[in-house]
Amino acid sequence: MTNEEKPKQKIGFTIIKNDPTDGHKGFGIGSLSLENVSPVIIDIEEDLARVEVGAMHARSDTERGIKFTTNREDSLGGKSYWLVWVTIDYNPQGPYYAGVSACEMVINREKRRGYKNLADHVNRMDKSMKRHILVDFMDDRSKNILREFLQSHNREMWDRSEEKLHQDLSVEA
Repeated sequence: MTNEEKPKQKIGFTIIKNDPTDGHKGFGIGSLSLENVSPVIIDIEEDLARVEVGAMHARSDTERGIKFTTNREDSLGGKSYWLVWVTIDYNPQGPYYAGVSACEMVINREKRRGYKNLADHVNRMDKSMKRHILVDFMDDRSKNILREFLQSHNREMWDRSEEKLHQDLSVEA
């Protein structure tokens, strides 16, 4: 497939389309919508971050064809990735990165095996949806990749985000 034949890669976040509870105060009040959560996969070796919507259901291009287990030894020699759940919300100034939560993943393409803790991935998505920032445990290289990605995607959203996100993604020189 030549460059001309390749479909253009979409880079964007899913932003809240509408309020499912708009107009009534009954069922659904206080529930969280997946419409404002986007999965970002960081390929550490490639210094690359990209939105992979398929990760919402563990079917991203990165994960496709891999059998995942909770045993790290199954994927020895594989590449390390971060799956980062990014939740966008609105404040009076506009949209901002409200919840950002990372979880690790290792993929060995040669063996077609991978490591991830699915329960952790689900819990981290939930934390992101509840507006938590959980990225301080990431390695410096990955923090840089994620920070640059979020800034380049939308600098205004980055600037409106809470200071904890800025601090947790800062790296000592």
